[in-house]
Amino acid sequence: MAEHNEKVEAAGTEVPKEAPKEAPKTAPADAKAEAQPAPSSLLVERRPDGILIVTINRPERRNALDRITLALGRKLIRDILYDRTVRVLIVTGAGDSAFCAGADLKEREGMTMDEVRHYIRYIRDTFTEIEDLPIPVIAAINGFALGGGLELALACDIRIAAPGAKLALNETSLGIIPGGGGTVRLPRLVGKGIAKEMILTARWVEAEEAMRIGLVNAVAPEGKALEVAIEMATRIVANGPIAVTQAKYVINRGLELSLEEAFLAESDAYEVCIPTKDRLEALAAFKEKRKPQFKGE
Repeated sequence: MAEHNEKVEAAGTEVPKEAPKEAPKTAPADAKAEAQPAPSSLLVERRPDGILIVTINRPERRNALDRITLALGRKLIRDILYDRTVRVLIVTGAGDSAFCAGADLKEREGMTMDEVRHYIRYIRDTFTEIEDLPIPVIAAINGFALGGGLELALACDIRIAAPGAKLALNETSLGIIPGGGGTVRLPRLVGKGIAKEMILTARWVEAEEAMRIGLVNAVAPEGKALEVAIEMATRIVANGPIAVTQAKYVINRGLELSLEEAFLAESDAYEVCIPTKDRLEALAAFKEKRKPQFKGE
């Protein structure tokens, strides 16, 4: 992992150990182009309203996830954990044809079996860290979401699809199975029967069907997936941040508990909200017929 992190810090840019003593006065156009740093495979937009938009920026590879992109994402996730100004995270893909095509199979061709095992654990752990973020995460699925790309979307709390989006856990057609959490998260979302059909047949599901079976929450108008995701994020940001994080926690945790244990977890989460300034602010705002100004306190 140490070697991996060193690559991430470079973010695709080679930094010479020593600057040349004397730079040439002129350089060919091609040389100037080669000297430009490669763009990051993750683009981050921090909005003043607390919405953070992360774009997987590998359109030439249909936004497939290579090891550097995963490591950049994992570092960003850990930064978000300590950043109280971020209220909602939106994940999308660059371009208009792919959200994420899953693992970068070209990169995987050169991996040893042990490297493949490590990569699968790494991608699954990364998606679990996304799922475990206390803030809501929305996937703006702007195109293909295949294999690990759909597993990434499944780790998000809410999924908004473009009308032309196609979704699949198609790993069985490649002689493997979903390894990034797909066999676990998909049946919890759409039911065991539909999950088995999708995975065993490697069938691609179009946006409207995905909404019908509960795989996505909404289908946006053409070219508006990110816009609809931002609108939903804005509605979330308008609510109490402590209440939002506690509600997400209880919903996720409650699915793994018995009813009695889930009710106790709900009571514990409600207890967290009772002494907050946000709760008192909401009561005052209701009395004064105005919108509450939540501060997460």
